[in-house]
Order: sequence, then structure tokens, then C-alpha cells
Amino acid sequence: QVQLSESGGGLVQPGGSLRLSCVASGDVFSINSRAWYRAAPGKERELVAIMYSGGRGNYADSVKDRFRISRDSVKNMHWLQMNNLKPEDTAVYFCNVRTSSAREYWGQGTQVTVSS
Repeated sequence: QVQLSESGGGLVQPGGSLRLSCVASGDVFSINSRAWYRAAPGKERELVAIMYSGGRGNYADSVKDRFRISRDSVKNMHWLQMNNLKPEDTAVYFCNVRTSSAREYWGQGTQVTVSS
């Protein structure tokens, strides 16, 4: 079992920045990938960014060049740095990990609102 806890959401003006944090506990040695998803009102949850054990991040086209996923395996944390935020980035953001046995775990979600 892996437990995830997120923080860092909030209200920001267009063009602003936020950094989301996710800390993992439990069976962290089984983690194979770390990711961030988001769910906007009326839309399905979508993948925003994912990082596999090799350390390279993959991004949704809508956030490429604005968002950056990073991790610290020693601290069992990963982050999502979000720059140049747009109103369409408004959503509940979820951290996610997948283990070597293909189990997925989710954080509770944190609201990000981009509005003037």
C-alpha cells in the first residue's frame, strides 16, 4: 500500500505560478512511476505529466513548456511546477503513483483556480 498526500493548490491570476507537492509513504520502494492528473468541471480526469524511473518527464500537449514534473526519491516526493497558468488550467489536481505490480494510488486532490 502507498499513501499520497498533496499540497500547494490555490487561487492564482492568469500568468502566475504554483507548485504542487506530493509526498508518498508506505511501500514506496515499489513505485515505478509518478504522475499528476487533473479533472476540470464537466471533464474526465486527464494525464498532465508523468515521470518514469528513468527520470524523464512526459507532458500533455496543453501544458508542455509551461509545467515541469520533478521528484526526489530519497524524500519520496514529487512536484508539479506550473508556470504561465491559464484559466483553462483550472481543475482539481491529483498526484498518482503506479507500482511495479501495476497498482495505482491517488492523492485526495487539490484545487487549482486560475482567475483574475
